[in-house]
Amino acid sequence: MTILLIILLILAIIAVFGLFSLVGSVIGVILTLIVAGLVGLVAEAIVPGRIPYGFLGAILAGLIGSWLGVALIGSIGPNIFHIPVISALVGAIIVAFVYSILAHQFVRPAP
Repeated sequence: MTILLIILLILAIIAVFGLFSLVGSVIGVILTLIVAGLVGLVAEAIVPGRIPYGFLGAILAGLIGSWLGVALIGSIGPNIFHIPVISALVGAIIVAFVYSILAHQFVRPAP
């Protein structure tokens, strides 16, 4: 168990350093997360249902959506702090829609 925790901690540190080198500075990381959160909030407003964990969930949906959107349709739209807005929005809508379907699939009504 502790080995897994150490491995996850090392991977998190590598990811943070990779993100810093990709964006450039702490302010850049913060602004990237804000843009990703706003994209996630717009996707949440479009898709019925709620993304869990509020703004943190919206940030996660925006970041995953950005990656997914670029993988599916390429980098479309203006890049705001390394987030291609149109691609990220399309990907975040897909992420929110899939989460909505999975949430309704696994939630069972109480007897």
